[in-house]
Amino acid sequence: MDRSLSRTTWLNVLITALAPAIWGSTYIVTTEILPPDRPFIAALLRALPAGLLLVLYSRYWPKRSEWSRLLVLAGLNIGFFQALLFVAAYRLPGGLAAVVGAIQPLLVMGLAWSMDRQRPASLAVAASVFGIAGMATLLLAPGASWDPIGIAAAFVGTACMASGTYLTRRWRPTVPLLAFTGWQLLIGGLLLLPVAWMIDPPLPQLSPVQWLGYAYLSLFGALLAYVLWFRGIARLAPVAVSSLGLLSPLVAVLLGWALLGQSITGVALLGLVAVLGSILAVQWAAAPAQSNSAATAQATPAVAAPHVKVAPCAILAQGDT
Repeated sequence: MDRSLSRTTWLNVLITALAPAIWGSTYIVTTEILPPDRPFIAALLRALPAGLLLVLYSRYWPKRSEWSRLLVLAGLNIGFFQALLFVAAYRLPGGLAAVVGAIQPLLVMGLAWSMDRQRPASLAVAASVFGIAGMATLLLAPGASWDPIGIAAAFVGTACMASGTYLTRRWRPTVPLLAFTGWQLLIGGLLLLPVAWMIDPPLPQLSPVQWLGYAYLSLFGALLAYVLWFRGIARLAPVAVSSLGLLSPLVAVLLGWALLGQSITGVALLGLVAVLGSILAVQWAAAPAQSNSAATAQATPAVAAPHVKVAPCAILAQGDT
Protein backbone atom coordinates (compact mmCIF):
# COMPACT_ATOMS: atom_id res chain seq x y z
CA MET A 1 0.00 0.00 0.00
CA ASP A 2 1.37 3.39 -1.00
CA ARG A 3 2.62 5.41 1.98
CA SER A 4 1.10 8.74 0.91
CA LEU A 5 -2.21 7.01 0.23
CA SER A 6 -2.04 5.52 3.72
CA ARG A 7 -1.62 8.99 5.19
CA THR A 8 -4.67 10.13 3.21
CA THR A 9 -6.69 7.22 4.56
CA TRP A 10 -5.81 7.93 8.16
CA LEU A 11 -6.52 11.64 7.66
CA ASN A 12 -9.98 10.66 6.43
CA VAL A 13 -10.40 8.49 9.51
CA LEU A 14 -9.53 11.40 11.79
CA ILE A 15 -11.87 13.79 9.97
CA THR A 16 -14.72 11.27 10.09
CA ALA A 17 -14.06 10.60 13.79
CA LEU A 18 -14.97 14.23 14.51
CA ALA A 19 -18.63 13.37 13.81
CA PRO A 20 -19.12 10.79 16.61
CA ALA A 21 -16.92 12.95 18.86
CA ILE A 22 -19.40 15.81 18.36
CA TRP A 23 -22.31 13.44 18.94
CA GLY A 24 -20.67 12.49 22.23
CA SER A 25 -21.57 15.93 23.56
CA THR A 26 -25.29 15.34 22.94
CA TYR A 27 -25.92 13.82 26.37
CA ILE A 28 -24.40 16.62 28.40
CA VAL A 29 -26.13 19.33 26.32
CA THR A 30 -29.47 17.51 26.55
CA THR A 31 -29.37 16.84 30.29
CA GLU A 32 -27.72 20.05 31.46
CA ILE A 33 -29.26 22.65 29.12
CA LEU A 34 -32.41 21.51 27.31
CA PRO A 35 -35.91 21.21 28.82
CA PRO A 36 -36.47 17.67 30.20
CA ASP A 37 -38.70 14.91 28.81
CA ARG A 38 -38.88 16.14 25.23
CA PRO A 39 -36.63 13.70 23.35
CA PHE A 40 -38.46 13.73 20.02
CA ILE A 41 -38.64 17.53 19.95
CA ALA A 42 -34.88 17.58 20.55
CA ALA A 43 -34.35 15.16 17.64
CA LEU A 44 -36.71 17.17 15.43
CA LEU A 45 -35.09 20.54 16.18
CA ARG A 46 -31.68 19.01 15.58
CA ALA A 47 -32.46 17.51 12.17
CA LEU A 48 -35.07 19.72 10.49
CA PRO A 49 -33.43 23.20 10.68
CA ALA A 50 -30.04 21.78 9.70
CA GLY A 51 -31.57 19.99 6.72
CA LEU A 52 -33.43 23.10 5.61
CA LEU A 53 -30.26 25.22 5.80
CA LEU A 54 -28.23 22.73 3.75
CA VAL A 55 -30.96 22.29 1.13
CA LEU A 56 -31.33 26.05 0.70
CA TYR A 57 -27.56 26.53 0.54
CA SER A 58 -26.91 23.71 -1.95
CA ARG A 59 -29.86 24.65 -4.20
CA TYR A 60 -29.95 21.12 -5.55
CA TRP A 61 -33.23 19.46 -6.46
CA PRO A 62 -32.82 15.66 -6.69
CA LYS A 63 -33.59 13.93 -9.96
CA ARG A 64 -36.61 11.67 -10.14
CA SER A 65 -34.40 8.58 -10.08
CA GLU A 66 -32.68 9.77 -6.87
CA TRP A 67 -35.76 10.26 -4.70
CA SER A 68 -36.46 6.63 -3.80
CA ARG A 69 -32.97 6.02 -2.43
CA LEU A 70 -32.91 9.37 -0.65
CA LEU A 71 -36.16 8.50 1.12
CA VAL A 72 -34.84 5.09 2.20
CA LEU A 73 -31.55 6.52 3.45
CA ALA A 74 -33.24 9.43 5.24
CA GLY A 75 -35.49 7.00 7.08
CA LEU A 76 -32.68 4.64 8.03
CA ASN A 77 -30.01 7.23 8.92
CA ILE A 78 -32.19 9.94 10.47
CA GLY A 79 -35.92 9.43 10.96
CA PHE A 80 -36.40 5.85 12.13
CA PHE A 81 -33.00 5.71 13.79
CA GLN A 82 -33.56 8.85 15.87
CA ALA A 83 -37.02 7.74 17.00
CA LEU A 84 -35.81 4.28 18.02
CA LEU A 85 -32.72 5.78 19.64
CA PHE A 86 -34.79 7.82 22.06
CA VAL A 87 -37.25 4.98 22.77
CA ALA A 88 -34.28 2.85 23.84
CA ALA A 89 -32.75 5.74 25.79
CA TYR A 90 -35.88 6.18 27.88
CA ARG A 91 -36.49 2.46 28.52
CA LEU A 92 -32.96 1.17 29.09
CA PRO A 93 -29.95 2.13 31.16
CA GLY A 94 -27.65 4.01 28.80
CA GLY A 95 -24.84 1.51 29.30
CA LEU A 96 -26.97 -1.41 28.14
CA ALA A 97 -28.23 0.56 25.14
CA ALA A 98 -24.67 1.52 24.17
CA VAL A 99 -23.54 -2.10 24.37
CA VAL A 100 -26.37 -3.11 22.02
CA GLY A 101 -25.31 -0.29 19.69
CA ALA A 102 -21.74 -1.56 19.71
CA ILE A 103 -22.77 -4.51 17.51
CA GLN A 104 -23.14 -2.13 14.54
CA PRO A 105 -19.74 -2.97 12.94
CA LEU A 106 -20.62 -6.67 13.03
CA LEU A 107 -23.98 -5.94 11.36
CA VAL A 108 -22.24 -3.96 8.61
CA MET A 109 -19.80 -6.82 8.03
CA GLY A 110 -22.72 -9.24 7.89
CA LEU A 111 -24.48 -7.10 5.28
CA ALA A 112 -21.35 -6.86 3.14
CA TRP A 113 -20.85 -10.63 3.38
CA SER A 114 -24.46 -11.54 2.55
CA MET A 115 -25.08 -8.90 -0.13
CA ASP A 116 -21.69 -8.48 -1.79
CA ARG A 117 -19.95 -11.73 -0.83
CA GLN A 118 -17.22 -9.72 0.91
CA ARG A 119 -15.88 -11.99 3.61
CA PRO A 120 -14.87 -9.87 6.63
CA ALA A 121 -11.27 -9.85 7.79
CA SER A 122 -10.70 -12.02 10.86
CA LEU A 123 -8.97 -9.12 12.60
CA ALA A 124 -11.97 -6.85 12.03
CA VAL A 125 -14.39 -9.44 13.45
CA ALA A 126 -12.21 -10.13 16.49
CA ALA A 127 -11.66 -6.41 17.11
CA SER A 128 -15.41 -5.70 16.89
CA VAL A 129 -16.19 -8.42 19.42
CA PHE A 130 -13.43 -7.04 21.65
CA GLY A 131 -15.00 -3.59 21.31
CA ILE A 132 -18.38 -4.90 22.50
CA ALA A 133 -16.68 -6.46 25.53
CA GLY A 134 -14.83 -3.21 26.20
CA MET A 135 -18.04 -1.19 25.95
CA ALA A 136 -19.75 -3.57 28.38
CA THR A 137 -16.84 -3.19 30.83
CA LEU A 138 -16.94 0.59 30.51
CA LEU A 139 -20.67 1.24 30.68
CA LEU A 140 -22.72 -1.77 31.73
CA ALA A 141 -23.92 -1.49 35.32
CA PRO A 142 -24.58 -4.67 37.38
CA GLY A 143 -28.25 -5.60 37.46
CA ALA A 144 -29.17 -3.49 34.42
CA SER A 145 -32.85 -3.71 33.47
CA TRP A 146 -33.47 -5.76 30.31
CA ASP A 147 -36.70 -4.11 29.15
CA PRO A 148 -37.84 -6.10 26.07
CA ILE A 149 -39.22 -3.07 24.20
CA GLY A 150 -36.09 -1.07 24.96
CA ILE A 151 -33.83 -3.91 23.81
CA ALA A 152 -35.85 -4.31 20.61
CA ALA A 153 -35.73 -0.55 19.92
CA ALA A 154 -31.97 -0.43 20.52
CA PHE A 155 -31.34 -3.41 18.25
CA VAL A 156 -33.64 -2.24 15.42
CA GLY A 157 -32.22 1.29 15.68
CA THR A 158 -28.70 -0.08 15.44
CA ALA A 159 -29.73 -2.22 12.46
CA CYS A 160 -31.22 0.88 10.77
CA MET A 161 -27.99 2.84 11.18
CA ALA A 162 -25.88 -0.12 10.03
CA SER A 163 -28.10 -0.58 6.97
CA GLY A 164 -28.00 3.14 6.19
CA THR A 165 -24.20 3.20 6.43
CA TYR A 166 -23.86 0.13 4.22
CA LEU A 167 -26.43 1.24 1.60
CA THR A 168 -25.01 4.76 1.41
CA ARG A 169 -21.68 3.27 0.37
CA ARG A 170 -23.15 0.52 -1.83
CA TRP A 171 -25.49 2.77 -3.81
CA ARG A 172 -22.91 5.56 -4.27
CA PRO A 173 -25.49 8.34 -4.73
CA THR A 174 -24.58 11.01 -7.26
CA VAL A 175 -26.13 13.80 -5.16
CA PRO A 176 -23.51 16.38 -4.05
CA LEU A 177 -22.40 15.96 -0.44
CA LEU A 178 -24.10 19.03 1.09
CA ALA A 179 -27.37 18.40 -0.75
CA PHE A 180 -27.20 14.69 0.06
CA THR A 181 -26.81 15.44 3.77
CA GLY A 182 -29.37 18.23 3.73
CA TRP A 183 -32.14 16.27 2.05
CA GLN A 184 -31.66 13.35 4.43
CA LEU A 185 -31.87 15.64 7.46
CA LEU A 186 -34.88 17.47 6.04
CA ILE A 187 -36.79 14.28 5.16
CA GLY A 188 -35.77 12.64 8.45
CA GLY A 189 -36.94 15.72 10.35
CA LEU A 190 -40.30 15.63 8.57
CA LEU A 191 -40.64 11.96 9.59
CA LEU A 192 -39.98 12.96 13.21
CA LEU A 193 -42.46 15.85 13.14
CA PRO A 194 -45.68 13.86 13.80
CA VAL A 195 -43.95 11.76 16.47
CA ALA A 196 -42.79 14.88 18.34
CA TRP A 197 -46.23 16.47 17.94
CA MET A 198 -48.13 13.48 19.31
CA ILE A 199 -45.81 12.27 22.10
CA ASP A 200 -43.80 15.13 23.58
CA PRO A 201 -45.37 17.92 25.66
CA PRO A 202 -45.16 21.44 24.24
CA LEU A 203 -41.98 23.39 24.84
CA PRO A 204 -41.98 25.87 27.71
CA GLN A 205 -40.67 29.39 27.24
CA LEU A 206 -37.01 28.87 26.43
CA SER A 207 -34.13 30.75 27.99
CA PRO A 208 -31.31 32.12 25.79
CA VAL A 209 -29.06 29.27 26.98
CA GLN A 210 -31.65 26.68 25.94
CA TRP A 211 -31.98 28.30 22.51
CA LEU A 212 -28.20 28.08 22.20
CA GLY A 213 -28.37 24.41 23.23
CA TYR A 214 -30.83 23.60 20.44
CA ALA A 215 -28.75 25.67 17.99
CA TYR A 216 -25.61 23.73 18.95
CA LEU A 217 -27.35 20.37 18.42
CA SER A 218 -28.59 21.49 15.01
CA LEU A 219 -25.56 23.33 13.62
CA PHE A 220 -22.84 21.13 15.08
CA GLY A 221 -24.61 17.90 16.10
CA ALA A 222 -26.49 17.58 12.81
CA LEU A 223 -25.29 19.90 10.04
CA LEU A 224 -21.54 19.66 10.57
CA ALA A 225 -21.41 16.15 12.05
CA TYR A 226 -23.52 14.49 9.36
CA VAL A 227 -21.61 16.23 6.56
CA LEU A 228 -18.40 14.78 8.02
CA TRP A 229 -20.07 11.38 8.54
CA PHE A 230 -21.34 11.04 4.97
CA ARG A 231 -18.04 12.36 3.65
CA GLY A 232 -16.35 9.54 5.56
CA ILE A 233 -18.73 6.93 4.17
CA ALA A 234 -17.75 8.07 0.66
CA ARG A 235 -14.05 7.53 1.40
CA LEU A 236 -13.78 4.70 3.94
CA ALA A 237 -15.00 1.14 4.20
CA PRO A 238 -18.47 0.98 5.85
CA VAL A 239 -17.25 -1.23 8.71
CA ALA A 240 -14.47 1.26 9.46
CA VAL A 241 -16.95 4.13 9.59
CA SER A 242 -19.39 2.21 11.79
CA SER A 243 -16.64 1.32 14.27
CA LEU A 244 -15.89 5.03 14.69
CA GLY A 245 -19.40 5.38 16.12
CA LEU A 246 -18.11 3.78 19.31
CA LEU A 247 -16.31 7.06 19.99
CA SER A 248 -19.60 8.75 20.90
CA PRO A 249 -20.18 7.04 24.26
CA LEU A 250 -16.46 7.34 25.01
CA VAL A 251 -16.62 11.12 24.52
CA ALA A 252 -19.79 11.23 26.63
CA VAL A 253 -17.95 9.43 29.42
CA LEU A 254 -14.96 11.77 29.23
CA LEU A 255 -17.15 14.89 29.19
CA GLY A 256 -19.08 13.59 32.19
CA TRP A 257 -15.79 13.08 34.01
CA ALA A 258 -14.32 16.44 33.00
CA LEU A 259 -17.39 18.68 33.35
CA LEU A 260 -19.76 16.90 35.75
CA GLY A 261 -17.28 15.25 38.11
CA GLN A 262 -18.46 11.71 37.26
CA SER A 263 -15.99 9.03 38.27
CA ILE A 264 -14.25 6.50 36.05
CA THR A 265 -13.20 3.36 37.91
CA GLY A 266 -10.13 1.31 37.10
CA VAL A 267 -12.20 -1.42 35.44
CA ALA A 268 -14.08 1.17 33.37
CA LEU A 269 -10.77 2.68 32.33
CA LEU A 270 -9.67 -0.71 31.02
CA GLY A 271 -12.90 -0.88 29.04
CA LEU A 272 -12.22 2.55 27.56
CA VAL A 273 -8.75 1.46 26.44
CA ALA A 274 -10.21 -1.76 25.00
CA VAL A 275 -12.78 0.14 22.92
CA LEU A 276 -10.11 2.50 21.58
CA GLY A 277 -7.94 -0.48 20.70
CA SER A 278 -10.87 -2.11 18.93
CA ILE A 279 -11.52 1.01 16.83
CA LEU A 280 -7.88 1.26 15.80
CA ALA A 281 -7.70 -2.44 14.95
CA VAL A 282 -10.79 -2.24 12.72
CA GLN A 283 -9.30 0.78 10.92
CA TRP A 284 -6.07 -1.12 10.38
CA ALA A 285 -7.88 -4.22 9.11
CA ALA A 286 -9.93 -2.15 6.65
CA ALA A 287 -7.07 0.13 5.56
CA PRO A 288 -6.15 -1.62 2.24
CA ALA A 289 -9.75 -1.50 1.00
CA GLN A 290 -10.11 2.04 2.26
CA SER A 291 -7.09 3.22 0.32
CA ASN A 292 -8.51 2.00 -2.96
CA SER A 293 -11.94 3.48 -2.22
CA ALA A 294 -10.36 6.78 -1.17
CA ALA A 295 -8.72 7.11 -4.57
CA THR A 296 -12.04 6.38 -6.27
CA ALA A 297 -13.91 8.87 -4.08
CA GLN A 298 -11.40 11.62 -4.81
CA ALA A 299 -11.95 11.10 -8.54
CA THR A 300 -15.70 11.79 -8.22
CA PRO A 301 -17.08 14.97 -6.62
CA ALA A 302 -20.42 13.45 -5.62
CA VAL A 303 -21.12 11.53 -2.47
CA ALA A 304 -20.38 7.84 -2.87
CA ALA A 305 -22.55 5.70 -1.67
CA PRO A 306 -25.07 10.42 12.45
CA HIS A 307 -25.08 6.62 30.86
CA VAL A 308 -24.54 4.52 33.76
CA LYS A 309 -23.17 6.61 36.60
CA VAL A 310 -20.35 7.51 34.28
CA ALA A 311 -22.69 8.49 31.43
CA PRO A 312 -26.33 7.72 32.31
CA CYS A 313 -27.62 7.97 28.76
CA ALA A 314 -24.66 7.18 26.54
CA ILE A 315 -26.96 5.99 23.79
CA LEU A 316 -27.94 9.61 23.13
CA ALA A 317 -24.33 10.25 22.27
CA GLN A 318 -23.78 7.00 20.45
CA GLY A 319 -25.64 6.93 17.28
CA ASP A 320 -26.63 10.27 16.51
CA THR A 321 -24.93 8.02 14.30
